[in-house]
Amino acid sequence: MHLTSSPIDWYAARAAGIVAYVLLSVVVTFGIALAGRAPGRGRWRRWPMFAVEDVHRAGGLLVGTFIAIHVVTIAIDSFLPFSLGQLVVPLASTYRPLWVALGIVAAELLLALAITNHYRDRMPRRWWRAAHYANFAVWAAATLHGMGSGTDRSAPWMMAIYAAAVAAVTGALVWRLVAAGKLSRRLQPAGVLSAGGAAALLALALLAGPLHAHPRPWNAAAFTDTLAGRIVQQSAVTRAIVSMAGQGTGHQNVLVRADLLLAPSRLENTSFRMEFLPSGAICSGRVSAVRHFGFEARCRMPDGSSRRVHAQWRLGSSARLHGLLDVRSS
Repeated sequence: MHLTSSPIDWYAARAAGIVAYVLLSVVVTFGIALAGRAPGRGRWRRWPMFAVEDVHRAGGLLVGTFIAIHVVTIAIDSFLPFSLGQLVVPLASTYRPLWVALGIVAAELLLALAITNHYRDRMPRRWWRAAHYANFAVWAAATLHGMGSGTDRSAPWMMAIYAAAVAAVTGALVWRLVAAGKLSRRLQPAGVLSAGGAAALLALALLAGPLHAHPRPWNAAAFTDTLAGRIVQQSAVTRAIVSMAGQGTGHQNVLVRADLLLAPSRLENTSFRMEFLPSGAICSGRVSAVRHFGFEARCRMPDGSSRRVHAQWRLGSSARLHGLLDVRSS
């Protein structure tokens, strides 16, 4: 369970994912331009080899680096906590499982391609070329992953990035198929532009329609969420310390902790802390009432506003709890 968080982690995860996707789109488009029968392929021969294939390979390494940053920062962040299994096993995630699974498949395919590139001199070239076509699957899966689960997917600037990337890769692919004789040459160049434009419009329609994101509130004044956590109790001769630590997930993700110092037949002292995610804003205060399976608390935000908190739960095995967290402004 994550009991601390930093907005830097969440911003880094989002930024790394976006940079990785932009670089991947550039690398795939560039790879099509380098293909054997792509139009203008001969022009690349005027450039030094390091400025062509080595740059293409370096771009792939950069993609892998930013994907690694994306995965690691998601793993350590508390806004959407993922276990190790959920980060490596497709469909294991409880958060948008299909779209997250596509991202996992894209990352694992990219790792497999990196291995084949490392051993390309030890395998028949036709095998390496056949494996290299999986780059299209990586890009397609990454596109769907971002469009289906990306936090910023419905922001105008992010929609523009998706539209440009989809148009570039689709247009380049049609361009190559025309040159290879797979499609009629009458499609060039108007057909290439039309294909890219149509793909971009389709992406925008999906992002504005069925895949539209409804952003979560920032430090919501009132919300009701599911609560999960555990209780730890330490007893002495005359006093007992009871601590509850948990997480509210749903409309507004929060981390909560309540510490109670209990004397015989009375509540001697309390402390309450609720951290809003991903902002990291902390609402600090005290528990005002304790019930058999729950409590009420009041806390104050950094901006001076107050929150009234009501928690109730049922206990499971190993002192784990599951219930509801209700927060209202006061």
